[in-house]
Amino acid sequence: MSIPKTLTAALAAGAAAATVATALTVLAPTASAAGTTFVATADTYVDAQNSTTNYGTAQQLGVDNSPVKQMLMRFQVSGLSQPATRAILRIHVDDVAGAETGNGGTFRAMSNTTWAETSVTYANKPAIDGSTLGTLGAVARNTWYEVDVTSYVKGNGTFSIGVTSSSSDGADYDSRETGATAPQLVVETGSTPTPTPSTSTSTPPSGDPVLVGAGDIATSGSGDSATASLLDNIPGTVFTLGDNAYPNGTASDFSTYYEPTWGRHKARTKPAPGNHDYLTSGASAYYSYFGANAGPSNRGYYSYDLGDWHVVSLNSEISMAAGSAQEQWLRADLAASGKQCTVAYWHKPRWTSSSSHGPATATGPLVQALYDYNAEVILTGHNHQYERFAPQNPSGQLDTARGLRQFVAGMGGADSYGFGTIQPNSEARNNNTFGVLKLTLHAGSYDWQFVPEAGKSYNDSGTGTCH
Repeated sequence: MSIPKTLTAALAAGAAAATVATALTVLAPTASAAGTTFVATADTYVDAQNSTTNYGTAQQLGVDNSPVKQMLMRFQVSGLSQPATRAILRIHVDDVAGAETGNGGTFRAMSNTTWAETSVTYANKPAIDGSTLGTLGAVARNTWYEVDVTSYVKGNGTFSIGVTSSSSDGADYDSRETGATAPQLVVETGSTPTPTPSTSTSTPPSGDPVLVGAGDIATSGSGDSATASLLDNIPGTVFTLGDNAYPNGTASDFSTYYEPTWGRHKARTKPAPGNHDYLTSGASAYYSYFGANAGPSNRGYYSYDLGDWHVVSLNSEISMAAGSAQEQWLRADLAASGKQCTVAYWHKPRWTSSSSHGPATATGPLVQALYDYNAEVILTGHNHQYERFAPQNPSGQLDTARGLRQFVAGMGGADSYGFGTIQPNSEARNNNTFGVLKLTLHAGSYDWQFVPEAGKSYNDSGTGTCH
């Protein structure tokens, strides 16, 4: 374990003259650190030089005094059964104005907790009018910092925090649009101990990266609200497995059903499309709603990295045939990846025991490509239920050496389907519980966990290793 050190010590080599008004710590707790973590539900900054411009979707949150830039964050704390004993704001510096360090600014409570991320500007900004919670002096690039906000966060509720600076050498923090390095609020209650800080600055506060989500999501029912509430308390990157907005994937379906529920996590969502999204011609509303997060050129497939993992989002609603544009792209993408571990996700499952939609054999060329490049995990939806398969080869035979473990995670909100004939190598099933599937992506391994809706007890969890 690394030896803890204070911010002053951490910066001593490069900024001996740095002044810190409040004792703070460079922090990167392990995944087992206690407390409940809440990701910012809204964040932005305002700029005096561009007084009518909104920066709600920016990936950086600027703090400076010349020109004046001020930063706003909001957190929704819920589900605590005891009063808070400690609350820590964790933020990640992306860049600084100076060559080595910048001024981190002063963090203050705000009375206004209803400002709108997508419309607030410098001209209409709420006042940063509350008590001072902490001050960061010199901060360094690519480093996590913490501010003790226990005096403000006492338990469940909505909390806004504003940041100002009196220095022209400001800093840029990562926003919630970045996913793993989004601002986080860790709240401890009487039953949780204090996390141990470390010197590491490369690991996010929640430990190894988390990939969490489901498919078959937003309807006129209450299931999507239940699963969106689960996401409120799980940091990380959100995936969707298609059929994001029922019944027809229209702009109205997205605004009426998806936006009020899973929409509050859109900034950290990496989606995949489904057949209901394509009931609107070309899935145009899907691509319009998710924008750049849905990948380039409205093609519906793309990739990204999380820690030591390569993540691929694919499109089961267009050609997946061997030699198709998508299959050729996938093989080239996997060949270029330098990561040991790979997870891929799309809508229609290669294997399923559902009584509704049968196995999608058309996905076979994608499965073959993933197997050829030693991928680990496939995530799918389409059938409104949960099912986990043992690692298999593309022919559906048990393969514990280098097989692909497939999950059907279509329990995001749509009414459930029944099971029919149970397929070989099906290891776990449930069709009466909404929930999300959470993957914690370690170096060389992964943990999976079915997280059930409030009031339900079904669970499934385990660990797998990378090839």
